[in-house]
Amino acid sequence: MTQPDVNIESEPRTSDGAGDIVVGVDGSEESFTALQWALREASLSGRAVNAVYAWTHSWDMGAQPDNPDAWEKASKAITEQLLDWVNEASAGIAFDPDNLKLTSVHASGTTGLLQIGADAQQIVVGRRSLGRVTRWFVGSLSSSLAESAKVPVTVVRIAGNEDKSVQDDIAHSLAPGMPIHHDDDELAAAKGKRPVVVGVDGSETSRHALRFAIDFAALHHAPLQVMFCWQLKDLGEVPGYENAIASIGAGQDHAQDIVRRMIEQADIPDGLQVTGKAFHIAAAKGLTTASRFASHLVVGSRGLSGLDARFLGSVSRQILNFAECTVTIVH
Repeated sequence: MTQPDVNIESEPRTSDGAGDIVVGVDGSEESFTALQWALREASLSGRAVNAVYAWTHSWDMGAQPDNPDAWEKASKAITEQLLDWVNEASAGIAFDPDNLKLTSVHASGTTGLLQIGADAQQIVVGRRSLGRVTRWFVGSLSSSLAESAKVPVTVVRIAGNEDKSVQDDIAHSLAPGMPIHHDDDELAAAKGKRPVVVGVDGSETSRHALRFAIDFAALHHAPLQVMFCWQLKDLGEVPGYENAIASIGAGQDHAQDIVRRMIEQADIPDGLQVTGKAFHIAAAKGLTTASRFASHLVVGSRGLSGLDARFLGSVSRQILNFAECTVTIVH
């Protein structure tokens, strides 16, 4: 399959492209939320934001241009639309407009963001409102980016549970008249106290994830919880059990030691509260559970790829599908 021609029309407002926060926008509610998230992040870090609109032959801005004058007119229209979206999304955010870039690219969303975000600090997208089963089999832009990007990919989740209304309908049907309480409503009220959570396993990839999580937590003045969700097959050789199967207790001690060493070896800024804990549970299940109580979840991209990832699932794909907070996948 041939790659689509990529034709970038950009109006940069900064001179250095390296380290930008690249965010995909298309006018949808999900991308608007992602754009707001990126602008807030940039207001804290001082980084530039590159708002990218990737379009194909199916775009909705009228007839596709067929001559240079028409292309110039279309490029101007796209730039003006991007600026309108940014102006709307930045309301109430202390974002420096000099740190803004507006880019249109003739490519699919995945292809355009991968190319433009190749040297980004991170790529940011919103999570599509596909149902869970549909996301699992059909896939999504966020999953494709998370599997293919070489830089961190942050998938911003719209506040609120996309399945809540259906769950409420089920509850009313099974127990009519009984009051319904949403735990996440209480959690949302206490969001400022919720930690950043990072999943680790001792691998080099999880060390990159820990580094990203440390920087993110420090930037947001949030506590950091380092979690190793393990099963015996994940631990490799447990000291003292080279010729035998380790007990759960021995595995827990070894896993906890891995977490301790990772924290000790990390460069942690003064004042950042960091705690670490190992849990005997499958990684996807444990980290998804943690996402209910986290302000942000960071994980490394490891595991299956291709058809195996599509049908069997990888930890990062399952987390993207089921996490209840914003997620960053680090490579």
